[in-house]
Amino acid sequence: MRVVIARFPFELVKSEVQDAMKGIKPEPVTGESVTIGRRTYPVKQVGEVITRQDRRDFTASEVSRALTRLGFTCRDTFAPVPAPVLTPLQNASSLLGSAAHA
Repeated sequence: MRVVIARFPFELVKSEVQDAMKGIKPEPVTGESVTIGRRTYPVKQVGEVITRQDRRDFTASEVSRALTRLGFTCRDTFAPVPAPVLTPLQNASSLLGSAAHA
């Protein structure tokens, strides 16, 4: 698929992006991220690998848009999954312990 990143056209294929990222250790995610296989990478790291350009030459949104078009899952910010909110009854039950232990 033809995409434009930092004013340069690139022909990207999903399998080629996956192959390019194999063996590359993900950096800590602090902003936009993309999931490739079972790993989550910063979008800028992936953009640098697939375009061979300096990260300052393109925006994260340019790379996110291109990777989304290829079928990858991109997230705006990396946020941990929030803990489930318990109802008052569930909270009381967890504090008292379950009846199965009796």
